[in-house]
Amino acid sequence: MNDAANQPPASCEDDYDLGSLTCAAALQNLLAAVTPLRDSERVNLRAALGRVLPQAISAPAAVPAHPNSAMDGYALNANDVPAQGLVWLRVVGASLAGKPFTGTLGAGEAVRIMTGAVVPAGADTVVLQEQTREVAGEVAIEACHRRGQHVRLPGEDLALGSTVLPAGRRLSPADLGLIASLGIGEVTVVRRVRVAFFSTGDELRSLGEPLGRGDIYDSNRYTLFGMLARLGVDAFDLGVIRDDPAALSAAFTSAAAMADVVITSGGVSVGEADYTKAVLAELGEVRFWKVAMKPGRPLAFGRIGGASFFGLPGNPVSVMVTFYLFVQPTLEKLMGTTPRTAWTLTARTTAALKKRPGRLEFQRGLLALDAQGGLQVTPTGDQGSGILSSMSNANCFIVLDLDTAQVAAHTEVCVQPFDFMG
Repeated sequence: MNDAANQPPASCEDDYDLGSLTCAAALQNLLAAVTPLRDSERVNLRAALGRVLPQAISAPAAVPAHPNSAMDGYALNANDVPAQGLVWLRVVGASLAGKPFTGTLGAGEAVRIMTGAVVPAGADTVVLQEQTREVAGEVAIEACHRRGQHVRLPGEDLALGSTVLPAGRRLSPADLGLIASLGIGEVTVVRRVRVAFFSTGDELRSLGEPLGRGDIYDSNRYTLFGMLARLGVDAFDLGVIRDDPAALSAAFTSAAAMADVVITSGGVSVGEADYTKAVLAELGEVRFWKVAMKPGRPLAFGRIGGASFFGLPGNPVSVMVTFYLFVQPTLEKLMGTTPRTAWTLTARTTAALKKRPGRLEFQRGLLALDAQGGLQVTPTGDQGSGILSSMSNANCFIVLDLDTAQVAAHTEVCVQPFDFMG
């Protein structure tokens, strides 16, 4: 990677900067620069939620293993079903879930059967209880029942040897149940990605510290912690590091030694202390980018020792936007799974939106249904990159492309719901 010493600093006021990367190009560069982790570990099935499979899971047995009933009713042979009218069959027993009927049905016989119970030998059809009546040990069966109805066949869910879950699958609650249905109690998963993160700035104070004039509490580490926790990585919070070369060098070195990825907020945009970039250049191979987006224009990426490095902007909203767009997909690739793509919907904005051409812009909005059942989106007030409440009050991004200028009220816009990002 190229050092950024000779690159002009990023500014949030730049428009149509030929040196800026598009968001798509920046993400493409990031994903090309990392390879999935190869280390894996064996974990109990209950501890596997959200973890990624390094290899496919195949079915060691058919599921279900035996033909079973999908309904409560009577198991019988379709040859005994009349073409018209009805027939009385002798009830010779019952098949319950976990207590199958052990005999074999003969002609003119039926077995009372419950949902999930094994269909007995000699039977191939189940007739619903509501479509029958039993009197004195016999059951009346009317015509027009189809052979094989309401019978689940062996391997209908999973065939022996079939791929149950592919490599790269991030395990969901349903996946855990599916694996359990195979009798598997432990699975091999990719080890967790280790992420170390800290904030930089003399003005920042940790919670519990008194605020002096011009000081602010550091919120970025808490939003980063929340986003990292939802991804299921091992996160190491290294606190607030002052704008001091020795302290920064020690923090970067320590973070890179313990983690696969190092994330900082602050220190990458115009006006930041020059020695932050100097320390990074000395310790690693870091490139500073200007991305044609708002918020979050300045971005740093590279390597420090054996760790990938992300230098995010210092403004709280910029941290969250750049994390969702760039850091999260990169972490997902490291995990060994396919990075998720944000869902994009169309909604009508309830208010006019301000924007200057030249940048892809992510405004914060509240997506809801209007009185007619259509989607509408309302901007959440001031869209400044330092207004964290605009994210807290929102449930989506309003995505305005590079060439868009002012947007009139009631215009259709693209939105990305937060629920499909994290």
